[in-house]
Amino acid sequence: MRWTVYSEKPLYQDRWLDIRVADIEIPGGRRLEHRLIRSAPGAGAVVTNGAGEVLLLWRHRFITDSWGYEIPVGGIESGESPESAAAREVEEETGWRPGPLRPLIYTQPTSGISDSEHHIFHTDNAEHIGEPTEVWESERIDWVALHRVPELISNREIVSGTTMNALLYLIAATG
Repeated sequence: MRWTVYSEKPLYQDRWLDIRVADIEIPGGRRLEHRLIRSAPGAGAVVTNGAGEVLLLWRHRFITDSWGYEIPVGGIESGESPESAAAREVEEETGWRPGPLRPLIYTQPTSGISDSEHHIFHTDNAEHIGEPTEVWESERIDWVALHRVPELISNREIVSGTTMNALLYLIAATG
């Protein structure tokens, strides 16, 4: 069943977010206001190595006041391809230059409230080029055994939807 959208009005806008209210009709004829967030797309990468490890950032998210591992992900700049943005984000956030990137997944992590979309790539090699240029992104950068991902999810050490989707998909796809 498809919802009917009659209009959208902005409530707040800046360069990162566009918060709106939509006048919608849900199946059955009920009409209501629904809040939504429009945002620019993002890109990131799962970087693995020959030792069966994945490159992760250990970071604090103030909104949920929680700590967890995440893959590097960030915004796609004007005129930049998702693949180039993913490579740039890996370098800026980790200090590692990823090898050739291949598409892994496309995800809409919060489609009930937002049009946010993430283009996630995978590479199985990277070169350490120095310290991250965005040191505020994480407390530390770790190579974590990929087989530990289910345990880290169970222990709430991975809670980011995009990170979880990407890592579980990689594990399922590679057996």
